Amino acid sequence: MIKKIIPILIFIFFITEVKAQENIMIMKLKDGDVVLELFDDVAPGHVKRLKQLAKEKKYDGVVFHRVIDGFMAQTGDVEYGNSLLESYDLKRAGTGGSKYPNLKAEFSNLPHDRGTLSMARSSDPNSANSQFFICFKASPFLDRQYTVFGKVIVGMEFVDLIKRGEGANGEVSDPDKIISLSSQ
Repeated sequence: MIKKIIPILIFIFFITEVKAQENIMIMKLKDGDVVLELFDDVAPGHVKRLKQLAKEKKYDGVVFHRVIDGFMAQTGDVEYGNSLLESYDLKRAGTGGSKYPNLKAEFSNLPHDRGTLSMARSSDPNSANSQFFICFKASPFLDRQYTVFGKVIVGMEFVDLIKRGEGANGEVSDPDKIISLSSQ
């Protein structure tokens, strides 16, 4: 009986490890690497979209266009916020998205704690597309209103160094950017 159970346990461990690594991404910033854990069991559509755009290298060069001290850093406008493309327009950064359709909300009971990854959207709960934000501190007023799809597990100190916005809405005139976002 034990001889039959051991191979099954090894197989389960291997599958679990592969599944866990599929949901780890590395976001390179100017000050260091940030390791992200994605929650595909909680927000499968949002995780799939982030992975898809990262695989297409759409996040490489995208600026943190809205950064509010003590709140969050927003990025992910792959249409107007990509500093490597001709379409880059800092004044329009934050208004664009990807070529893919908007995502249906996947709200959960996960809190918006320090290091939480959550999808940005307009007033329409089903309008998330490519933009996301990282919370600098707990923001419970966002809970169950925005889709939490992951968290920073290593490198939050580098997120803390992202240049803050000067304006009331956190607009950044000379923003930091994502150097690259890729699977582990």
